[in-house]
Amino acid sequence: MTLQRFGIASATRILVATIWSLLMLLGPAAPVWALNASDLPPAPPANHVLDQAQLLSRASAADISKSLEALSQQQLQASWVSVPRLDYDLSLPQFGQELLDRWTGADSDQLLLLIDGQTSATAIVASPALQQRLSPELLRSTSRTTMTQPLREGNRYRQASLDAINRLSIVLDGGDDPGEPAQAVNPVATARVPSREQTLSSNATTWVIVLLVVGTLVPMLTWWVFSR
Repeated sequence: MTLQRFGIASATRILVATIWSLLMLLGPAAPVWALNASDLPPAPPANHVLDQAQLLSRASAADISKSLEALSQQQLQASWVSVPRLDYDLSLPQFGQELLDRWTGADSDQLLLLIDGQTSATAIVASPALQQRLSPELLRSTSRTTMTQPLREGNRYRQASLDAINRLSIVLDGGDDPGEPAQAVNPVATARVPSREQTLSSNATTWVIVLLVVGTLVPMLTWWVFSR
């Protein structure tokens, strides 16, 4: 009876320890809540970077912040924002427009570079006053190509952001738009299926080898039989 109770107590302790370990492992994982503009601070970040989705390393955030600070010398307020997840009925450009309304007045020159951490979608939005210098077509092109290509090649958030900032900076300085980045061309895989000529050549070689073997073995076998 004592041994039986000891076994039950041991099994109970093991079960409790297992459950506690699972709770400790799962406890720190907080759910990712959908965001809208009202969930963010009421003013732009002082360092120009608001990484809600935690996509950037400290060094990458510092590099982007430095580039945005230089861009802000063009008499505009530039910010980089990432979100972990958006409300299901809200697109990233819509989210950016709502954030512009929250952060600036209609006459302010405001620029936002945005990345959705869940889908890697990108958007660049500008206040109406800034669209006199940066056209909506340029912003769409920069978002859909200049930012998207590095992300498609491996979630290179830093490179995507710096490339976009550099392209817009050139236009703001009065230069010509450098245009969209060259698309990477994947090498065409060499076909491994042999051609008809290769198949015929391979068959001919096989027959030559067979005939040579037969021509060598038959005389040797004939000599061996009749020499006995």
